[in-house]
Amino acid sequence: MSQLIRCRKCDEVFMRTPFDQYPLYSNDQDHPIEKFQFIEKDDFKDFLNLHQGHPLERLDIIEDSFVSEKAYFEPVKTSFFKATNGKEKFVVKKFRERIDEPVKYQLIFGDYSLKCATIEIQSEEITKQLKREIFPPPSQTQIDAFLKLYQHMVNEKSSHPLKVYYKLDDFHLMYLLRNCHNIFKGSDYSRMEEFIHRHRDDGVLLLKASFKIQITERIKGEEKALFPVSNLKEEKVAIKK
Repeated sequence: MSQLIRCRKCDEVFMRTPFDQYPLYSNDQDHPIEKFQFIEKDDFKDFLNLHQGHPLERLDIIEDSFVSEKAYFEPVKTSFFKATNGKEKFVVKKFRERIDEPVKYQLIFGDYSLKCATIEIQSEEITKQLKREIFPPPSQTQIDAFLKLYQHMVNEKSSHPLKVYYKLDDFHLMYLLRNCHNIFKGSDYSRMEEFIHRHRDDGVLLLKASFKIQITERIKGEEKALFPVSNLKEEKVAIKK
């Protein structure tokens, strides 16, 4: 449904979609709102005219390479994905600064990686859940000691999967339970052990990780056009009805 086109001379990219020829409608403030002005447009044709005589090629978007600095449903955000011409890979930056402006694309020579910036425990949620589920509830001193132990254990982990929330592995679960013996005694420990197992997989003990997108740029190399301009002009974008 979509095609990513690159001008090899200018290193500009265009995302060709079935909506490139959709008209615009605007109304004059001096006329009733029901009267709209019909404006024809062809964004892909404008791109070809702007880069007339330049070598163009089609880039294939690499599957599962999309990352975003904000939630996917946010209309105003900066995102990145990878694309290739069959010989080398590129990073494409997709962004817009206001909701009323079109999405822009920028070609970057290089790659990106995801670096874990922070790992947090859900301190407030854990405290509330402990007081709600365990009777008699642990003292505030015990709760603070448990939170400190949990955060200390989390900070020792070095790498994590790309998930907003994820659960402890078996090794760190055993570490947490073993050290809880220093905070909780007797029946208090038994209740705490049940609490930890109960919330390990999908509760307040899930860990929250935040990642940074790091771009590594490289110098532009020598390439050959894979798709001549004439071929791109003749291609059609299929629209499902």
